[in-house]
Amino acid sequence: MGLLSVIEPTTVDEALSDNGWILAIQEVLNQFQRNEVWDLVPKSQHKNIIGTKWAFRNKLNEQGEVVRNKARLVAQGYSQQESIDYTETFAPVARLEAIRLLLSNEVNHGITLYQMDVKSAFLNGVISEEVYVKQPLGFEDLKYPDHVYKLKKSLYGLKQAPRAWYDRLSNFLIENEFKRGQVDTTLFRRTLKKEDTGTKVDQKLYRGMIGSLLYLTAFMPDILFSVCLCPRFQSDPRESHLTVVKRIFRYLKGTTNLGLLYRKSLDYKLFGLCDADYAGDMIERKSTSGNCQFLGENLISWARKRQATIAMSTSEAEYISSASCCTRLLWMKHQLEDYQINANSTPIYCNNIAAICLSKNPILHSRAKHIEIKHHFIRDYVQKGILDIQFIDIKHQWAYIFTKPSTVEKFDFIKKNLNMPYVSD
Repeated sequence: MGLLSVIEPTTVDEALSDNGWILAIQEVLNQFQRNEVWDLVPKSQHKNIIGTKWAFRNKLNEQGEVVRNKARLVAQGYSQQESIDYTETFAPVARLEAIRLLLSNEVNHGITLYQMDVKSAFLNGVISEEVYVKQPLGFEDLKYPDHVYKLKKSLYGLKQAPRAWYDRLSNFLIENEFKRGQVDTTLFRRTLKKEDTGTKVDQKLYRGMIGSLLYLTAFMPDILFSVCLCPRFQSDPRESHLTVVKRIFRYLKGTTNLGLLYRKSLDYKLFGLCDADYAGDMIERKSTSGNCQFLGENLISWARKRQATIAMSTSEAEYISSASCCTRLLWMKHQLEDYQINANSTPIYCNNIAAICLSKNPILHSRAKHIEIKHHFIRDYVQKGILDIQFIDIKHQWAYIFTKPSTVEKFDFIKKNLNMPYVSD
């Protein structure tokens, strides 16, 4: 902090008289060397030589205090000649609406966003044109003062610099299995899928680890979502899949004192919750059903399963999920009769109004002719009063944890409501 300067110099001579700005300039030149931005070559009389200048700015914090002296060497792009020093200059820029749409989507799906800043980003962009710039003022080579720099990477100020950086970044992301957005070309997405590339791992080891985790899902509902994704890749597992499995084991190691709690309930009734992840399987575009059943406050059963057919709407996926929950509740209802407990009008809580209407209103049945007949049995039990499908908001939908990824806060909140406390020693 002692080397920070509060004064912004207007010339190189002023900057070189201040130790803080000398360090800032040295940092810039070191970046040029690390990124291999240019080569010193003899000056040609037939080439357009672009000038350079230094820009000096102080970075301030929220209180207006100087936190960094930032120097930047900028090319005087106004002297570039079209078709000689540059050709294409267009580079897509994210619209504000696209950023807000991204934020809204991630919040709605409980996805954590991270912001990354690439230091001197434009210095990473490779240019295809033959561009020459003058040596920086105050830092001319003593042996070759008349030489110029031939650029291999772009400089701030060049007309093609934004496009060169976008091309470099987009090529890197595409090579690492990201997909460019069809409408917004600044959006890149990558989904977990079966890999044709990557380091193969021992199939026997991978299957053994998956088998152990699947056994644990019978006692730990909190890992059901993550574990059920992994067996899809056991025919040809890769390093990325093994990394995910190891991460689950690390979670288990840190939660050895976590377990299900069974306690006396004031409202000792049978009920179920169901949820669905519409078209969540990015490979086959199938939906996933998730459900859980409670007796009072005690969690009795839970399940997650990829649906056999492709749902054509969210309501269809939720309707199929509610039918799956219904079969489990009916078995429990008959089992409770052995204890002389009659569970009449057993509620199933669903967060999709269309699916609820589909199970109650015969008029809507014509819109669901393509749904397999086996899923429509739930309508009979609803009409007989044996089951009662009710709406519940997504905040209190505990089956969410079996179908979709969650934030840490939401994950812990649902675990608490599933009666999974940490048992103290």
